[in-house]
Amino acid sequence: MTQLTNSADVPDLGRRQFMNLLTFGTISGMVLGAAYPFIAYFVPPASGAAGGGATAKDAQGNDVKVSAFLAGKAKGDRELAQGLKGDPTYIVVADATIVNYGINAICTHLGCVVPWNKAENKFMCPCHGSQYDEAGKMVRGPAPKSLALAHATVTENDTVELTPWTETDFRTDEPAWWA
Repeated sequence: MTQLTNSADVPDLGRRQFMNLLTFGTISGMVLGAAYPFIAYFVPPASGAAGGGATAKDAQGNDVKVSAFLAGKAKGDRELAQGLKGDPTYIVVADATIVNYGINAICTHLGCVVPWNKAENKFMCPCHGSQYDEAGKMVRGPAPKSLALAHATVTENDTVELTPWTETDFRTDEPAWWA
């Protein structure tokens, strides 16, 4: 058995530590880089601004001006606007103003845009036949829930401001499922 007595054959401890650190750093960086998207998937997104509201937009992307919106419309008329999170939202005409809520037009069954059927006086989904009353309450399935609501207020600038509806749903007296 021969022993190594030549110090040139044994690596310096500083070099060995440096190589171990370099290897550990490289492997750790790769593992963390691969794990970050996986972990980030399970973290809920930030809630955004304090108010969380949005100004309603028309089909051309312009702010909905209440005075122009009401011109030529009768009580009970509904018109689509771009609402919260870009979802299509119905703005409903009341007596010389708008009602204090907007109705999200996304069907709760499979996500189709639900048109207003004036002849039937209800929202009727063209995809699978779900029906909702004039306030967006589900009256016929297969949709499991009523349409979501948003607060609609007229601002000083004569625009419609839509904010999240987090209170009890006035149509069903249950907590807002979309909040």
